[in-house]
Amino acid sequence: MAALTLTELHRQAKELERAHRRGDAAALARAAPFRPDPAKPLKDAGAQMVVAREHGFPSWVRLRAYVERIDAFGEGLEYAFRTDLEYYEGRADGLLASAQDGTPSAEAAFEGTGAALTREGARQVVAGRHGFASWAALRRHVEALADGGEPFARAFRAMEAGDRHQLAALLARFPELARARGTNGNALINMASDVPTAALLLEHGADVAHPNAHGWTPLHQAAYADAADAAAFLLEHGAPPDVSGRGAGGTPLVVALFWGHHRVTDVLAAASLHPRNLRVAAGLGRVGLIEELVTPDGTVSEAAGALRGFYRPHGGFPAWTPSDDPQEILDEALAWAARSDRVEAISALVARGARVDADVYRGTPLVWAAATGRADAVRRLIELGADVDGRATFGGPTHGDGVTALHLAAQSGSLPTIEALLDAGADPTLRDTLHDSPAAGWADFGGHPEAAALLRSRGG
Repeated sequence: MAALTLTELHRQAKELERAHRRGDAAALARAAPFRPDPAKPLKDAGAQMVVAREHGFPSWVRLRAYVERIDAFGEGLEYAFRTDLEYYEGRADGLLASAQDGTPSAEAAFEGTGAALTREGARQVVAGRHGFASWAALRRHVEALADGGEPFARAFRAMEAGDRHQLAALLARFPELARARGTNGNALINMASDVPTAALLLEHGADVAHPNAHGWTPLHQAAYADAADAAAFLLEHGAPPDVSGRGAGGTPLVVALFWGHHRVTDVLAAASLHPRNLRVAAGLGRVGLIEELVTPDGTVSEAAGALRGFYRPHGGFPAWTPSDDPQEILDEALAWAARSDRVEAISALVARGARVDADVYRGTPLVWAAATGRADAVRRLIELGADVDGRATFGGPTHGDGVTALHLAAQSGSLPTIEALLDAGADPTLRDTLHDSPAAGWADFGGHPEAAALLRSRGG
């Protein structure tokens, strides 16, 4: 079934008008939900209004504008689906960050339009990709999106509500939705949060390997969410495990390991161990692979630092350029082992020269272990000499500056990790640099009253 055209819609309206004039019962029934007097003669405008309402639009003008945008931009059109303008501002900032990082698809977006590599240029690119000549025009569209009838936005809301019946109805009426692209190039399947929804979308022709503007596929999203069942389903249906997003080596496995996930990494590593570099070996706890990549005297092989162009999952983290410095490669790998609670890998890396207090990119190993609730890793790092009160960065620039491991453990609410740090002598009265708060304040902010109470009972 082809996407709607104005010719087809005009034909539908004319046929409805003629049938209604004849007194056709089906035509009268179609008009009834939208007219106080369904038997009152339909004119062109009335028939068009009925057709528009049947398609979920409040008016023929809105329906026509939708179809005209599809006709003008074709498959390259992106559909807005969120009603808060801040979301699109964030996407523009993220697109700019990806282009500055060297992500090919993001760079191409600027080059193709001639837009400057600035925030204003990024907003112009985002507006143009949605079919609008200016950021102001996109803003007006977004402000009217809640009741504008746009099928992609309605499908997204159905997915958020878990209403697969409504989603199926929309896919049947608007078959182009299965492969249509939303903001940032995300198709609906990139945003599906459960297996039944993904299965429904695939049944209607969705692409299991669809990459968004950053090269992020549905499998990357499953990895990001630690959704093992979804990852297994996508792999069974042909999702490629070796595709990189947000930089070289940014495979779904690496995305999962960035957060220290365990459930989904088992699924992904069974499908493909790519890339076979030191950060992956550390995150998976593959001591044998660590020994292949780094000699006992600390000599780091070329393969150990290969494919490290990926370093962050989204633009909320600050820009950074990984280097080929062997010490950086070792130190970074230690942080990846720590966040995944790979105690044997921690020991192997430190024995080969990794520094326990290095803050390579947004967090020391101890801070990462604390943030992800890895009490065993915390204890082992402290045994190996990590400073229990060492200061570090973490997350985005407005999140963690001058934080300690105790701040991050408090925010995550991990009582075993908090206790491990306190038992090792962590000072609960220390305040972070950015928010000037002790760890108990971070527990309060994270919504963990038990953690806050524990910290205050220990003098914090």
